[in-house]
Amino acid sequence: MPEPKKESALRQSLGAFAPKLVDLTDDVLFGDVWARTELAPRDRSLITVAALIAGGNTEQLPFHLQKARENGLTEAELIEVITHLAFYAGWPKAMSAITVAKAVFQQ
Repeated sequence: MPEPKKESALRQSLGAFAPKLVDLTDDVLFGDVWARTELAPRDRSLITVAALIAGGNTEQLPFHLQKARENGLTEAELIEVITHLAFYAGWPKAMSAITVAKAVFQQ
């Protein structure tokens, strides 16, 4: 008998409020897109962190910075990404991102 699927943290926090969005996130985004073999998880994390910084979406950064570390990116590499993006995405976005990164890395 197969073991029941572990409930995601997102499902625990938002599943009752936005079940379809949680289904799409768990099943399509993380269950399919992130599982594709055409890019390594490390590369997907690098791209995702860069996109979040460029878009100014710092509320999503803590999760993805941690995921990036789990996928093999170092804190030094992630700080370098933020520094590099200051010139392409904007100084305020980089400063906001580095503040989030510092808090995440100190945990």
